[in-house]
Amino acid sequence: MKARKFFRILLSAVPFAIIAAIVCAVIFFPKAEAGAAEPKRVVTVWNVDTFEGGKGSRTNFLRQVARRVEKEREGVYFLVASYTREGAEAAIAEGNLPDLLSFGVGLWASAERSEVLPYSFAGGEIAGKCRAVPWCMGGYFLFSISEDFEEEGVCAISEGGCNLGVLAAAYAGVKGEPCGSQAADTGFLSGKYRYLLGTQRDVCRFATRGATVYSRPLTGYNDLFQYISLTKTSHREDALAFLEELLSAETEELLPTIGMEAVKTDGNVRTPCVFSDGAALSRLREIATEEVDTKITDKFLKTV
Repeated sequence: MKARKFFRILLSAVPFAIIAAIVCAVIFFPKAEAGAAEPKRVVTVWNVDTFEGGKGSRTNFLRQVARRVEKEREGVYFLVASYTREGAEAAIAEGNLPDLLSFGVGLWASAERSEVLPYSFAGGEIAGKCRAVPWCMGGYFLFSISEDFEEEGVCAISEGGCNLGVLAAAYAGVKGEPCGSQAADTGFLSGKYRYLLGTQRDVCRFATRGATVYSRPLTGYNDLFQYISLTKTSHREDALAFLEELLSAETEELLPTIGMEAVKTDGNVRTPCVFSDGAALSRLREIATEEVDTKITDKFLKTV
């Protein structure tokens, strides 16, 4: 009898348990859905180093910029990746592009996909419209083992990427032997070369080694600009926010941490268009080594 009474009570309680479960589901599940985070907007940023920087990583520097923007803009995540020039060219050829592309002279594959930007810089223009703007720069220097820059001696012209050190030499009136950057450095420090025409990379190398050298900046020509361009993206506002932070005065103050400088030019510096193709860059190199009048070089430089 007691068993039957127990089961009658149990069965009568089941409907109430079911009802209670349904009520809980109605009350709590919609709240969980309403409180669920929306998927983040992913903005891709590629960094391609086509010339030697100063020190550290330009890709990591861009990641730091990305984290600052993420704190200001809710729901966005910047995926910053490092690509080789060859890797970026292959990806772009297959139709794969980032939302933002950081690059230097020597990578021209993205020219047709780059949007017009509200900035002005001759080296980033195509048909008078700016499609890339530099966010940092390096520079060329003439190094000497002593304070005497008039003494005769052989000069090594350092080459470490797609930049044209021979053109910087031509505009500075310096004659020398082009060679790889590492060989140029060691040859200069060992006394094989009396002078070295190098870049900000050499400034950082000498500082790291504790070497005492003397230098003069060469300002007649510069192609050591790291540009940023915007491709056709569905996250335009987020991309422009990143661009604004990257070009801000606050970011400029941090550039010495990677051995680079803020862009200190009005855009009229002698520099090739960053979208110049391989044929144009090769021709510029030939002209520089032909020892022609720099006016001829200027004329050709304006066409690329």
